[in-house]
Amino acid sequence: MPDAAKLVAAALIGLLAFIVSFQIIPLFPESVAFGNFAFYNAVLGVVTGWVVMGKRAGRGVTAAVNNGLGGAMMLTLWGLFIYSCAQMFDRAMDNWYNGAFTALGAIFEFMAEYALVIMDTKVITSLVVGGIFAGLLTEFAWRTWR
Repeated sequence: MPDAAKLVAAALIGLLAFIVSFQIIPLFPESVAFGNFAFYNAVLGVVTGWVVMGKRAGRGVTAAVNNGLGGAMMLTLWGLFIYSCAQMFDRAMDNWYNGAFTALGAIFEFMAEYALVIMDTKVITSLVVGGIFAGLLTEFAWRTWR
């Protein structure tokens, strides 16, 4: 059921994903083509905010901070998983893998590699501060427009 908390959470986590995407791009080599990376992450952020954070609003300030941090963490994990699956699929189409389990294992290897690349102080700070801010504003929206 749509409500203000879900809308606010979706908008804020989507905005956070869009901003953090531009902080992540310089961390990768210049040969990587990002295309619409920031816009895809913004859509992922909107979905994450709506599904994960919106339904957990209304439990207090401490829970709001945890909700925001959890939303930022889920955004990061889903982003790592989706882009790792895309990388594995591209390599699978070029016959890099001997079997299905090798390809599935490659997803987690790519997730670990990408996680190490984005372990930057600026990115982590943005995710933490933005997540807390989004959680608190989601809680405020729930209390104001129930």
